[in-house]
Amino acid sequence: MHLESEGWITRLYKVLDFYKATSSDNFCGSNAVLDAQEGKRHTLTQLTFENTRHKVNYDEHDLLKNSTAKKELEIAPCTYEITGAMEALRQMNLPPGKSATFPVTDGKKMAYAKIEAQAKESVNLDGKNYPTIRYEAFLFDNVLYKRKGRLLIWISDDADRVPVQFRLQMGFPIGTVTVQLEKHQNT
Repeated sequence: MHLESEGWITRLYKVLDFYKATSSDNFCGSNAVLDAQEGKRHTLTQLTFENTRHKVNYDEHDLLKNSTAKKELEIAPCTYEITGAMEALRQMNLPPGKSATFPVTDGKKMAYAKIEAQAKESVNLDGKNYPTIRYEAFLFDNVLYKRKGRLLIWISDDADRVPVQFRLQMGFPIGTVTVQLEKHQNT
C-alpha cells in the first residue's frame, strides 16, 4: 500500500508512507513493514509474527534520530495486522446490523476490535456507482490506538467484495482523510 499526501496539505504536512504485509492463507499476520515519512518524522517499523509462540515482535527505527524501540507482545492465535483484518472482513458475509470481533495488533498493543456492518450505501467514484456496505472498525478511543477517531470502510456489496473507500475521521491536526478506489482489476 502506498499513501501520499496531495495538494496544498502537502505543504503543511507531507505524508509518504509505504506499507507491505504478508499473511497466512487465512490472513493471520506473518510480517508487516511500514516506511513512514510523515511531517518531520521518518520511521521504519517492522512486525514479525511468531504464530506458534503466539507472539509478535515490534521493531521501530527512527531514521532521523537513529533510535530504536523494540517490544515483544503476547497475541491471540490468528491475530491480524490491519490489512489482514480487512481481508478477513472481505471474506465474511456480514450484513448491516451485525458485527464481528477480530484480534488485531499494531505490535505495541493487541485488542479484540469490533467491526460493525452499519448500512448499505451507494458510493459514486468517477461516475461509477458501487453498491456497498459501510462498516465501522472500532480501533480508536483506547481500543488499539489512544487517540479519538473513527474508521469507516465501504466494501462493494457483490461477489468481489472490493474495498471502495476508507474514511479516517480524527481531530486536529489530522482531520478527515478519505482514500478511494482508483482502479480495480480482476485477477
